[in-house]
Amino acid sequence: MTCEGIMSNDAPGDGSVADRDAEATRELVRERYATIATSDDACCNDIGVDGSNDDTACCGDSPSDTGSAQLGYDEQDMNAVAAGADLGLGCGNPKAFAELSPGDTVLDLGSGAGFDCFLAAREVEQAGRVIGVDMTPEMVSKARENIDKNDASNVEFRLGEIAHLPVAGAVVDVVISNCVVNLAPDKRQVFADAYRVLTPGGRLAISDVVQTAPFPDAVRMDPESVTNCVAGAATVDALEGMLADIGFEDIEIQPKAESREFISEWDSDRDLSEYLVPARIEAQKPRHTG
Repeated sequence: MTCEGIMSNDAPGDGSVADRDAEATRELVRERYATIATSDDACCNDIGVDGSNDDTACCGDSPSDTGSAQLGYDEQDMNAVAAGADLGLGCGNPKAFAELSPGDTVLDLGSGAGFDCFLAAREVEQAGRVIGVDMTPEMVSKARENIDKNDASNVEFRLGEIAHLPVAGAVVDVVISNCVVNLAPDKRQVFADAYRVLTPGGRLAISDVVQTAPFPDAVRMDPESVTNCVAGAATVDALEGMLADIGFEDIEIQPKAESREFISEWDSDRDLSEYLVPARIEAQKPRHTG
């Protein structure tokens, strides 16, 4: 569950960050999440863009202390996955509404250390398959190490960008993601490639954040906001427009105002819940496509 990038060239009002080079930002984010993946002390949003870590603010050792309970995971979820996969980097629980079934093929965009993948693997059982894609080599390495720890032979992790997925077309039943798409350099391309890999009738089930008010420049251009899943959030209208233009139907984006509390804790200098709210993003690829 990692954030992967930031927008730099989208239309005004959709959460873009002006004057920021997309590839430079991708590298900034890669460095941050590489540090998270390789640091024993890394957790939540406590690692700065310079790689520093505030141990006094770091998450605790138990799954409930990572904030996963706050995001909608129950005790059974947190106890089902071996230590090391839950890095507390999400903003929701996509499994809670993905309606996974035995035999499904699931794709996780920005899979991080694999927490949501391993939970999904339990739902789809051995007849199903789970693919995680992440652009940070250190995260992919960590996730692959976690496969044996979780006895998850039906899970694999691939290195790649979520806008250009290393996945064949029309092979995935459900695409999930947890607080990653909001910071992709080109959200529309991310959704378009998700559409490509989905089978007819396949669906999106994404936990993310949406923008509810314009960001001040201090937030919009702050590197910490770039890498902390903040400054790239799009509005509900912008997301609905992208999904509809691509061809998705049954689009439903549900802001979860009751979950604002943990977002207000993301920044000690300002209350980010004034600008962001967690949301469920759902859509379906038509069963009959021309």
